[in-house]
Amino acid sequence: MSISSFNPPVRTLMGPGPSDVHPRITSAMARPTIGHLDPVFVGMMDQVKEMLQYAFATQNQLTIPVSAPGSAGMESCFVNLVEPGDKVVVCQNGVFGGRMKENVERCGATAIMVEDEWGKPVDPNKLEETLKSFPDAKIVAFVHAETSTGARSDAKTLCEIARQHDCLTIVDAVTSLAGSELLVDDWGIDAIYSGTQKCLSCTPGISPLSFSDRAIEVIKSRHTKVQSWFLDTNLVMGYWGPNAKRAYHHTAPVNALYALHESLVMLQEEGIKNAWDRHMKNHLILRAGIEAMGLSFIVDEPYRLPQLNSVTIPEGVDEAQVRTRLLTEFNLEIGAGLGALAGKVWRIGLMGHSSRAENIFLCLSALEAVLSDMGAPINKGAALEAATAAMK
Repeated sequence: MSISSFNPPVRTLMGPGPSDVHPRITSAMARPTIGHLDPVFVGMMDQVKEMLQYAFATQNQLTIPVSAPGSAGMESCFVNLVEPGDKVVVCQNGVFGGRMKENVERCGATAIMVEDEWGKPVDPNKLEETLKSFPDAKIVAFVHAETSTGARSDAKTLCEIARQHDCLTIVDAVTSLAGSELLVDDWGIDAIYSGTQKCLSCTPGISPLSFSDRAIEVIKSRHTKVQSWFLDTNLVMGYWGPNAKRAYHHTAPVNALYALHESLVMLQEEGIKNAWDRHMKNHLILRAGIEAMGLSFIVDEPYRLPQLNSVTIPEGVDEAQVRTRLLTEFNLEIGAGLGALAGKVWRIGLMGHSSRAENIFLCLSALEAVLSDMGAPINKGAALEAATAAMK
């Protein structure tokens, strides 16, 4: 057997994640590896926590990166807060609400579903009525930015309703962190998780999360053991927690945390509000081009995520063939639809370092070239002109 070094092609990543990784971040990963209990590394850990608090807009002391992808951040929130026999209200308007339901049931609890049409936000009125019907519910869980559809729900209002009914909240912010307004403390979010591979422009494999003091009290007063040893916050706090002695829990992904540190430094340099504004500005440029081409978005504008755009597929077009040609002919990746939207939409990401004007113009010109060649019913020659006008 003769296997040589792997050298991937250079792609432009405009799908639902991962996003393009900034060269500063890949460079940071190449720095010398040191021990995960080294005093210098421990000092960097404290900086990562502080910068994550900035990104989440929170003073929560337990704001840390989990040494695993966003799905583990999700599990961490559920396995720590949910016990057998609990009732958890899960709001589902896409794929990832369904994953929340799976987590609840695997914890031995009952999932009470509040379901909305895919592409629509979670309906606060439905949540209110459900909590009135189930006054013994312990937690409300929902996705702030549904990656499978590109819909943004009103997290502030949903958290207010949950608190009025004495429920904790678990919020999925995998796609929204650093891409859309997110105010953990102001909105009263109790447990929230995200991923590094989207609007933070970092490599995949780490999940930032944050627990409120109220959530920590619930964890400390559990009647049963947390079902996951690795994700047990009581143990993890010995390594990451406030005033922790940095007790050995696991070998942290040292170089991946260098990358996260660098991405958070870059976010701090840009300013969190400026990052939100950049994502919105670039969405408007993309929107102008997409609509001029004759395509449309499935999410109504007030609830549309600027960083994740679900675009309808022209009638008669083989959407998988389009994506394959974009990848092979233009080194451009866009995403397919998931679940109920499979085969119905493309998901175009403008996340983090991918959210740049040059990427938008590449995407529009490449998409127009492929669709024109396939004889799709689009307006030829209009997209780039419209996008250019939207930049002014």
